[in-house]
Amino acid sequence: MNFVLIGVNHKSAPLQVRERLAIPAARLQEATLSLLSVPCVREGMILSTCNRVEFLTYQEPAQADLLEFIQNYFAIGKEALHPYIYEYRASEVVRHVFRVASSLDSLVVGEPQILGQVKESYSLARSIGGINNNLDPLMQRAFTVARKVRNQTSIGISSVSIASVAVDLARKIFGSLHGKTVLLMGAGKMGELAARSMMQHGASTIYICNRTYERAVDLAGKFPGVRSESGSATGQSAIVQPISYELLHQYAATADIIVSCTGAEDPIFKRAHAEQYMQRRKQRPMFFIDIAVPRDVDPEINSVEGVFVYNIDDLQAVAVSNMSSRTKEAMDAEVIIRTEVQRYTQRMQSANGVPSIVALQQTLEDVRQNEMRRAAPRLAQLSSEQLQAVEQMTRALVHKLQHAPIQAIKRAAQEGDRETLALIQTVFDLEHHERPTEAIGTAESMTGQNERKETAFVPGPDATGTKSAESAASKQVSVKEESLL
Repeated sequence: MNFVLIGVNHKSAPLQVRERLAIPAARLQEATLSLLSVPCVREGMILSTCNRVEFLTYQEPAQADLLEFIQNYFAIGKEALHPYIYEYRASEVVRHVFRVASSLDSLVVGEPQILGQVKESYSLARSIGGINNNLDPLMQRAFTVARKVRNQTSIGISSVSIASVAVDLARKIFGSLHGKTVLLMGAGKMGELAARSMMQHGASTIYICNRTYERAVDLAGKFPGVRSESGSATGQSAIVQPISYELLHQYAATADIIVSCTGAEDPIFKRAHAEQYMQRRKQRPMFFIDIAVPRDVDPEINSVEGVFVYNIDDLQAVAVSNMSSRTKEAMDAEVIIRTEVQRYTQRMQSANGVPSIVALQQTLEDVRQNEMRRAAPRLAQLSSEQLQAVEQMTRALVHKLQHAPIQAIKRAAQEGDRETLALIQTVFDLEHHERPTEAIGTAESMTGQNERKETAFVPGPDATGTKSAESAASKQVSVKEESLL
């Protein structure tokens, strides 16, 4: 398994490093194409979220320098990057991908958003040819494992997300959100989750802003109590109001809490803005909760008196306190992951022996066919029934002879014993017959993938013309997963 993964996440790297590697959605396709252009990289995908940036590849051979690629692509020196990078290979990659998709490696363990983010990255990479016969089975299995973890444990029993943790932080700051005014910058999924949670905990007014005003309107329309900028309201106690981007700073000055989660590459809120807010607020404190990567809020704002800024790394303490109730579920999920990794690894190792098995069968069948042709003149006087008996006898002999080496190939493949595989290939001269097969992730992809036809012996024109058409028919032999793996 020539899988190689390299990346950073919230555990390995601080926010200031992660935001330098963050890839916005608009650039993800171009970045993936750049990854695929690296020598030896045959398949690849990139996962870029607020808490991680990871490069997953299949390589032939597994010699691509992904660290050099990252340094060149982001123009970052090795000394600034190397201490924070992690790298996994082979079965380690399988385990990591399964854990990420199952939300066991998330800042908020059990949050469901990560699976959707992984699927989006997978779909993009697949659409441009980055996902083929090696990464596709791995990712499909990862999605299945993630569903299994969610269905067989209680890790996702309650709704949690980075947005909900941000709201928990706001409640810790204020004690209660009742009567508070909140401005939400960003109308994506995270923004929707934050708005819902704010409303549930009593926020009186929520302003929703987005660079595209229509998206802010669409999100606001999902909640009760929407009023337009003209001031008309539906009479609900909680009011959700969309605002245009041009009015952002005017409304921001009235907000007690600003939650920002956009994909902007540069800060939206700067020190000068915060100073203006505080003049209008007459020094009443305000809080920024910045859950964007790169950051939407300039860290210098923290130095403005009365303004307090919390970023996504500050949410870790809150997330850890929420994790205590999920410890058992996480342990149960890890057991599932461990079992699934072992099963997948064994399947892939067994698949490594498939080309040798197919080559062995083809080699022995070629020998049988050649010997039958050489014996054709001496068999010419046999009846069709007698010829059929000879045919069946030689086939049975070949099957018995190949049984022991096939079992040896299976064992060597499962144990990763390359020396034994190489020895068998040499003894039976399989190099001339062996052809590469693609990685196998499911029984469906295995069935029919290694099919070949064994052509029954047909006497030549100098033998007999009375042989039936049935004796000349081809026999289909399917090498199926259950017989090879």
